[in-house]
Amino acid sequence: MMASPNFGIVIRNVRLPCADHSEANSAWDIACLGGRVQSITSSGSCIPHEEAAVIEANGGVLVPSLCHSHIHLDKCFILGQCDPLVTGSLPEALKVTNKAKAEFPKDVDNLYARAAYLIRESVESGVTAMRAFVEVDTTVGFTCLDMGLQLAKEWVEVCHIQIVAFAQEALYEFADSTEPGPNYNLLCDAASRPGVSVVGSAPWVEPDRAHALKNIELILSLAEKHDLHADFHLDYNLDPDAVPMVWDVLQQMRQRSWCKSSGKRVTIGHATRLGLFSGEEWAELKRATDILPLEIVALPQSDIYMMGRADPSGRVPVPLAGRTINAPQVYRDHGVRVALSVNNVENAFTPQGSLDPLTLASLGVALFQVGTEPDWRVLLRSVSTTSKEAIGIMHGGSVSGKPADEGDGIVPRVGDPADFVVVHGARRWQSAVLSPGFDRTTFYKGNVVARRRAQRWNANTGGEITN
Repeated sequence: MMASPNFGIVIRNVRLPCADHSEANSAWDIACLGGRVQSITSSGSCIPHEEAAVIEANGGVLVPSLCHSHIHLDKCFILGQCDPLVTGSLPEALKVTNKAKAEFPKDVDNLYARAAYLIRESVESGVTAMRAFVEVDTTVGFTCLDMGLQLAKEWVEVCHIQIVAFAQEALYEFADSTEPGPNYNLLCDAASRPGVSVVGSAPWVEPDRAHALKNIELILSLAEKHDLHADFHLDYNLDPDAVPMVWDVLQQMRQRSWCKSSGKRVTIGHATRLGLFSGEEWAELKRATDILPLEIVALPQSDIYMMGRADPSGRVPVPLAGRTINAPQVYRDHGVRVALSVNNVENAFTPQGSLDPLTLASLGVALFQVGTEPDWRVLLRSVSTTSKEAIGIMHGGSVSGKPADEGDGIVPRVGDPADFVVVHGARRWQSAVLSPGFDRTTFYKGNVVARRRAQRWNANTGGEITN
């Protein structure tokens, strides 16, 4: 449903994720015009123009629209196209995925259909922004990139899709290579394409650390040249003896005078090694990110599946919760915001899990054993506002000295973008984190862009069964 261009849209009778319980239990009307929040008033007090669109929320909970700050558009739903998994290990995932990926250029319709399904299901769950990785290398050429750019155009009025020209494979072919190889040449071409917003890589796949550091330099130079964001799959290990490469990224950013005012961010995904940081290391990272636009995205569904596996003796080196970054604790103890994202859906890197970001917040409650409302707010923010900040489409601010919900980015304010999801059936914001319901309405730029409703019937209460 499109809002009236002159009179906007009114969302009636919603509950808001206010920290104050009396305000959270109250019902509100949200008037939107020109894609932004125009007013927030007690329910029933807003008298809309007769030509304004009116949406009745029936007491559902309105929270910020959701964001995939890190998701692979081309490798989703391919587990059935891969050889059967035997070990479930990272090397095996790389092997079977590379074999399946070689078939992508031969079946572009399948590639497009899988990616389109991911976008559609995501929007219907409440996602209005995503950073979508598509691979560029000698195996697939520009097949995945062309698909991603096409879908970004097709969905532009419904969802903001940032396309990442991504090098999953090494940029240097051999350990003795002094110059980058053909994968880099393809990536250079891809980075110059209109519609590409981000250039990224996985430095850890390089032959050695020296080449990984060169990989980082090449990507940052490409990003600067084409005025793009940069995004790295980085520090994807739980080795306390491995020197975190995030420090090298930050040093490169300092040398290049990469500042927040540029609007371009450097984001690191996975970053599991950071979970082993001491308080002093987190403090150092906080000081750096206060000045430099570096963002962190943890990927719990992938990280806890793949990281910290038992050694041959059966010893588990890292507890389950330590296999990904504990976003609530890191914010509570160190003031560093960490986004959470889905990453992969039904492939060898992440066979399990939903593409609904709210299920990540729910998972986080148990995984990190957090039972307080402030921590739940951090989790809700991590899959919405923090994720949007991580991909550079929102700018965060300090909430020091303010009430918990003023400026924490999950309660709408007048002038904010009118990008929301209403979780129907929920009667308090906590339920959107603890047990997110299926029925939802998604708003983007003040327009209804998706509705999702479950058909219900059971033999006890009766009713008609509909096909």
